[in-house]
Amino acid sequence: MHETVIGTDFVLPPDRVAALTALIVAARDTPPSTVRSPLTGRPLGEIPQSTPADVAGAVQSARAVARQWRELGPRRRAAIVLAFHDRLLAGREELLDLIQLETGKTRADAFEEVAEVANVARHYARTATKLLAPKRRPGVLPVLATAVQTRLPRGVVGIVTPSNYPFSLAFGEAVPALLAGNVVVLRPDPRTALCVLWGLRQLVAAGLPSGVLQVVVGDGDSIGDAVVRCADYVSFTGSTRTGRAVAARAAARLIGCALELGGKNALYVRADADLPRAVDIARRSAFTAAGQLCAHTERIVLHRDIAEEFLRLFVAAVRELRIGVELDYGYDMGSLFGPEQLERVSGHVEDARRRGARVLTGGRGRPEIGPWVYEPTVLEGVSAAMDVRDAETFGPVVSIYRVDGDDAAVRLINDSDYGLHATIVSGDRASARALAPLLRTGTVSINESYAASWGAVGAAMGARGDSGTGARHGPDGLLGYTVVQSVAEQRAGVLGTRGAPAQRRFVDWFCRMLVAARRSGLH
Repeated sequence: MHETVIGTDFVLPPDRVAALTALIVAARDTPPSTVRSPLTGRPLGEIPQSTPADVAGAVQSARAVARQWRELGPRRRAAIVLAFHDRLLAGREELLDLIQLETGKTRADAFEEVAEVANVARHYARTATKLLAPKRRPGVLPVLATAVQTRLPRGVVGIVTPSNYPFSLAFGEAVPALLAGNVVVLRPDPRTALCVLWGLRQLVAAGLPSGVLQVVVGDGDSIGDAVVRCADYVSFTGSTRTGRAVAARAAARLIGCALELGGKNALYVRADADLPRAVDIARRSAFTAAGQLCAHTERIVLHRDIAEEFLRLFVAAVRELRIGVELDYGYDMGSLFGPEQLERVSGHVEDARRRGARVLTGGRGRPEIGPWVYEPTVLEGVSAAMDVRDAETFGPVVSIYRVDGDDAAVRLINDSDYGLHATIVSGDRASARALAPLLRTGTVSINESYAASWGAVGAAMGARGDSGTGARHGPDGLLGYTVVQSVAEQRAGVLGTRGAPAQRRFVDWFCRMLVAARRSGLH
């Protein structure tokens, strides 16, 4: 494998950190937390920590400006978001530095986050006005009654996001929530808050009123939980275990929540696939962001007729991946996020190796490149006795499985508690499309990696099973941040009478009206 050994200490100037962290809602007498860059393992900056009281204060401040923001209207809100879009693209180099320094991913992988937020911002800014427009609906009786359905903001939306895609997960949810007229209290992972604060600064410069989006920082058990306790609606991205706790907390308060959780995603290569193309798709799908992506591929399912040739090409391609931790383009994979993730990845591989799996390539850490770098790894001979078979690894490890045909592939792909994403690579697109509804996943990409589904911001990305609830992107991705209110108006007549004769006449008349509506084709 090609690699680059780090030769520079990446350090942010303290005044730059201080300018960003000044945007955190936090009591200044609370001890800060030192965050470390995965590129070097050395301190990156001191980050102020919020308290539960700070969260309550942020929610209260957000409520104070909620009506002002709601009454601004969708068109003026959209203009602010489009200005944010422009500032995001213009300042992308500074943002890419922050994302790399905080996550350890390559610059190309960091750009995925910029592209995601720019796409979401443009799409929803262009569509929000139409999506939120009042819709006229039939009343109880044609002509005599009418109803109008409106979409109202939920109020204070709490967004809790993890470390792996800190910028795109935060603003990919905050932007539609804001466009829907909500105010937002956002808790990013405390180790990746700087890029989120950079985004907040751009939104404020684009015209976002003070207090509409507020950032609190702290651990999930304390500050994340405080957000869930205080908000009117919650968007959570993270582990299935924590997602269940968030859902229970939201249910106890009778508020809604959207959960994007884990995945054990599969990529199926059919017998008719173009193998060089399939290898390229599988390589990107498995090892982007060092596998720290909920939609990335952890299982490759191969039709037996092409398995040997695919593996010959794929293993060779994986061995050629360039591993590096520099603030520049040209690398295929960077670092894991931290020591805990390195321990999980190496633990899965060693457990599989000990129980009889074969390591076709990779299978070891590379501390001479970076403290938490792990080689891209391909396993074969994985069985149900191994942790890596069913548990989410969330790292650069992919397991190989062989099947005799489509039916067996569908059974294997669906043999998982998760149901987030799947990929089909085939020379027969019609056959691939026919397979997609058989897969118990929220999204399916055909002849491309997860990027095809993720990039289609006009189509919802759902989840099934232990992968969560709700939907990101598409109309649902914005309308989920609203509540429906219907206003029914009776223009003439009454819908009730007193006394037996009058009630009999009303029933006869109402039934005649229903028959007439049925014959005329009215809804």
